[in-house]
This record gives sequence, C-alpha cells and structure tokens, in this order.
Amino acid sequence: MKNYRLATIPSKIVFLLSMIFSVFISCNERLKKDEVKERPSLKKSFKKEFLIGSAVNDFQITGKDSLGVQLIRTEYNTITPENSMKWMFMEPEKGIFNFEMADQYIDFSIKNDLAFIGHNLVWHSQLADWVTKIETKEELSESLKNHIITIASRYKGKIHGWDVVNEALNEDGTLRNSIFLEKLGPEYLVNSFKWAQEADPDVELYYNDYNMTNPEKRTGAIKLVKMLQENGAKIDGIGMQGHWNLDGPSLAEIEESIIAYSKLGLKVMITELDITVLPNPWDLEGAEISQNFENSEFMNPYPDQLPDSVSNKLAKRYQDIFKLFKKHTDKISRVTFWGVNDGQSWLNNWPIRGRTNYPLLFDRQYKPKAAYQSVMQVANDTTL
Repeated sequence: MKNYRLATIPSKIVFLLSMIFSVFISCNERLKKDEVKERPSLKKSFKKEFLIGSAVNDFQITGKDSLGVQLIRTEYNTITPENSMKWMFMEPEKGIFNFEMADQYIDFSIKNDLAFIGHNLVWHSQLADWVTKIETKEELSESLKNHIITIASRYKGKIHGWDVVNEALNEDGTLRNSIFLEKLGPEYLVNSFKWAQEADPDVELYYNDYNMTNPEKRTGAIKLVKMLQENGAKIDGIGMQGHWNLDGPSLAEIEESIIAYSKLGLKVMITELDITVLPNPWDLEGAEISQNFENSEFMNPYPDQLPDSVSNKLAKRYQDIFKLFKKHTDKISRVTFWGVNDGQSWLNNWPIRGRTNYPLLFDRQYKPKAAYQSVMQVANDTTL
C-alpha cells in the first residue's frame, strides 16, 4: 500500500502541475490576443473617417522586410505599390507582360484584407524604352489600349481602384506635352479612362497628380475632369499627392482644393503623403537642380538624427493637416503615406542623392515618432 501511494502521489502532482501550466499558457495567450486586439493603430483609429494606407515595396511583399510587413498589417487597411506596377516593369517589351511581382502584390493584399490601389496605368515617366520609340499615332493608341485592358482585366474584381492617369498636367494647368499628348491629343485621357472601365466596370478610377493645391494647376485639373465627364468617361476620384513641406502648402490651399474637387462629384484622396524636413534647392536664389549639392551640410543638415525642435514641428504639421482631413471626412475617402518608414522614403534621394530625410510617421527602426502620436491624438479627439 505504501509503495502504491509513493508511486502514484508524484504522478498526481505532475498531472496537477501540468494542468496548472496549461491553464497559465492558455490565459497568457488570451491576454496576448486581447492586447493585440486592443492595441491602437491608424486604421482602427480612423476607421469611421477614411481608409488609411501606405506605399509598399517588393521587400515587404516578399517578406524580406518582416518588420515592415508587421507595420503594414497592424497600421493600414490599404496599400499602393510604389514602383512595381509601372509600365517599365509590367510591359518591358511590346506585348510581353511580366505579372509575377504584381501578382504577389495582389495576393498579399487579399491575404491581409487590404484594399489595393493599382498605380498606375498611364504615365509619361518610367515608360519602357520601346514605347518612346513608337512613331505612329495608330501604333501608340493600340499599344496604350492593349496595356490598359490587359492589366486591368487581369486584376478585375481583385482591387479597389486604379490611378488610371498620373501627372498629366503642367504647373500652369495646361496638359503636359508627353508622348501621349503629342501623338494622340487630349483624347488619350478620355480613351484611357474608357478602356479601364471596359476592362473592369466596377473598379474605382482616379486621376492622380502633385501640387494639386496650386490654384492654376487646380483649375487645370478641374477642366480635365469636366472634359472626361462631358465625354462619357467614368472618373470616381482625384488623388491629391501630398508631397508637402513644413510650411506649405497652406492649410487654406489644401482645404480649398478638397472642397473644389469634391464639388465635381468626386471622392478626394490624399495620396503619396510625406512631409520633407529638408531645404529645397529650388528655394535658393538662382539655384538649379543640376548643381551638385551632394555632401552639402546645408542641404543635408540632419545626417544622424532629427533635432527635437524639428521633430516637434513635423508633429505639429501632421496634426494640423489631419485635423483638416478629419473636418472633411465626408469628402475624403483615403489617405495614403508614401512609404512605411523614414529609411524607405524616396525623399532620401530626391532631389539630391544621399540625404537623410525624416518625412513619415515611423523612424528607421520602425518605431512611431512624435508625428505618429500627434496624428493619433487627432483621431481620438472626439471634439473635432
């Protein structure tokens, strides 16, 4: 009897300990899930206002940038490919399409329940070399139609919207003299939207451009939209690129533009949002961008870190801008940052290579900055 008890008591203790451990693990996992569920994020905080997203790159889509992937999944509910769906990548040779990378973007968006914005179908820049060598109107028109219909058809029903035409205006509001305007005339704009609609009747179609707050360019954009509408082309929204700085454009210019585009019956989207904290060479008297500003201390004043004074100014700028966005949530359907963190921003290399910029809400270690906190304060302020 004693031997039996001595043999069974330890096993009972082991059993009880294992049960306690299992309960502890289960509770701990539940707590972790609840913590993740309750953790604030941009997409949760602005879920009643507008979609909020980021431009993403190949390293994130393929999982090589795992920290970036984690941020995308946590903070955003929409993504836009920064480069990989532009003409030079999608159709590098005439009639030969490369869908491999674009398919991965689409799969990533579906898997992670992210609204996908196709960027872009028609743009004068980053064209494949063969397009620029086309000589006849007929060949260019046919190539443009085939490019749009082939790509838009492939992703029919899988994406939220397309930047159909990108940056077709000059700063004075006139049409940019691209190869498309030169050979096809203004009707290329109408046809591009009609072909995109033909390929995917249900997808949203946008016109996207920078400096859309400038009065002359705004007038030109309104004229462009009305031309599309009068000629029976479907257009659902305007993409106002937000490549802004600490001082401009003014909040009044941004607000006037949001209202003006909304009056056209369009959704307004703030696209490509980033705020540079560095000097602009075009602001210099007599400066030309062709000048060599590389290794210039004046043009690269914060090579190691952003001073608190500038960080606070950036946070205040973002806060003021998002207060304005929140004021006009009945007009704005999406806000997309142009990059996941500071280290991946194109502004580190433009317009001067090798500079260190800090234009986004997350730093190079993927940590939220003061600017992130200021935006979240706006989201959670019920008095606005």
